[in-house]
Amino acid sequence: MESILVHPENAEQLKTVKAVLKALKVQFEPQPEILPPHVLQGIEESRRQHQNGQTISLQEFKEKHLLKK
Repeated sequence: MESILVHPENAEQLKTVKAVLKALKVQFEPQPEILPPHVLQGIEESRRQHQNGQTISLQEFKEKHLLKK
């Protein structure tokens, strides 16, 4: 039998899909969403920078990275 992978866009959709599957007695296995290692490393690095006070304002970020000079 074929399997399907469903991507609900919010918690309400997820709850509804689970309810429908249960009502139809369709077996399913919830899978936690796992981020790739490079994304997790980036998050940790950003947290360290924040803890060390290495932050800039949104305006500074825009000037440095987004605004053409």
